[in-house]
Amino acid sequence: MPRFSRSVLSILTAASLAATGCRVAAPTAPPRAAAVPLAFPLAATADSTATAAATDSAAFARQPWRELFADPNLVSLIDTALQANPDLRITLQRIEIARADLRVRRGALLPQVEGVASAGVERFGEYTLDGVGNYDTNLSPNVEGKRRIPNPTPDFFLGLRSSWEIDLWGKLRQRRQAAYLRLLATERGRHLVQTQLVAEVARQYFTLLSYDNELLVLGRNQQLQERALDIVGTLKRAGRANELAVQQFRAQLLRTRALEAQTRQRVAATENTLNRLLGRYPRPIARPVSLLEQPLPSRVSAGLPAATLLRRPDVRQAELELVATRADVSAARAAFLPSLKLTPFVGLNAYRASVLFTTPGSLAYGLLAGLSAPLFNRAELQADYRRSVAEQQIAYSTYQKAIQVGFEEVTTNLRGIENYQRVFDLQQEEVEALQRAVSISDDLFKANYATYLEVISAQRNVLEAELELTDTRRQQFLLLIDLYRSLGGGWTPAGQ
Repeated sequence: MPRFSRSVLSILTAASLAATGCRVAAPTAPPRAAAVPLAFPLAATADSTATAAATDSAAFARQPWRELFADPNLVSLIDTALQANPDLRITLQRIEIARADLRVRRGALLPQVEGVASAGVERFGEYTLDGVGNYDTNLSPNVEGKRRIPNPTPDFFLGLRSSWEIDLWGKLRQRRQAAYLRLLATERGRHLVQTQLVAEVARQYFTLLSYDNELLVLGRNQQLQERALDIVGTLKRAGRANELAVQQFRAQLLRTRALEAQTRQRVAATENTLNRLLGRYPRPIARPVSLLEQPLPSRVSAGLPAATLLRRPDVRQAELELVATRADVSAARAAFLPSLKLTPFVGLNAYRASVLFTTPGSLAYGLLAGLSAPLFNRAELQADYRRSVAEQQIAYSTYQKAIQVGFEEVTTNLRGIENYQRVFDLQQEEVEALQRAVSISDDLFKANYATYLEVISAQRNVLEAELELTDTRRQQFLLLIDLYRSLGGGWTPAGQ
């Protein structure tokens, strides 16, 4: 670089730094975050299986969803959703937008070359510098023929013009890096949508199975209550019961029928929601395998938090966004420094169209190098820098939040799976005891050793217990699905 250019660059850099150094401080350090625990806390148990689960690998999260769900109907539904779900298609287009933005940022590092074809005309006054100069030039004996300057003076140009900003301080490279990281973040966003979609389809499917089981429970109890209503009617006609007993039994039967109608409405709503996730209009959902026939894994391991949480797409996405905002801050700081721009051109230039293509006489080229630095009225640059710093702080907090939410979800679901298995076992025993109580109450009522209120209470209790047992089984599957999602399971790596 010539000595003059180096001197100019040094002066502009010093002036820019002097004008901005006291106002553009380094980004404030984010608050120190709490360290991630070494293991997921589990409920205290009498054996060591819980500790083993907390220190095992994250094999459960790495398990493909095709292997996790044994029901072929559910696998088919998830396949359909991954092909036709609108949210997933929107995410794919966001990836294309991020990829296009990366192309723009890469192109900013390269020269911009434009093809130019222009024509113009200008008449210079007789008392202007150009007018007098052209007149004197035409009087010269060396200028004759087509080299004489006409007045008005045309101007024809055909060639190439370029503009190239030299990235002295890494501003353009930092912007390209930020765009690349955001492209990777949108890829993780696709993984996030996929994990949520797989989990939501499975949740809706098992909810649908639970409603089917509730309909079976309600239908079976309706038969018991109808038989009981017939019995109490017979006893009334025999003088062994009164109208109050008949109406109580009838009211209980009507309540059960109302519950059945409500459940059928929930079935319809759930089917419609599931069809929407699949990207299609409402239609019946095939589900030949009942809820109680669906297998549950006997044991689930979570893995180490530091490794397990990094598989979560939302954590990876937040991490990439955080690194991208750091690049944004660096680019915003570099914008305060001088920029060097080169503007070369080459082409054919003449003031007569007849000689435009007469080379090398009409060949023209040039190079202009310009240095510019913001010295005054830097409010826009300062606002952009402050915005970048604020976005970096937001990205840091978002990253920490994603880790904490992931840790919370994994811990809650691990404990929920263990606790609800205990609840299911106890409720099964409760249902069996209440079913025996219903049979006994019927026999005692027929023998006049129990009142109709005891029979009604026994029937109501067994109905509620069976519905609660169905809901508990549904909660077990939902907790398993949520654990799979919270561990980062459900998205398919490239090449699989």
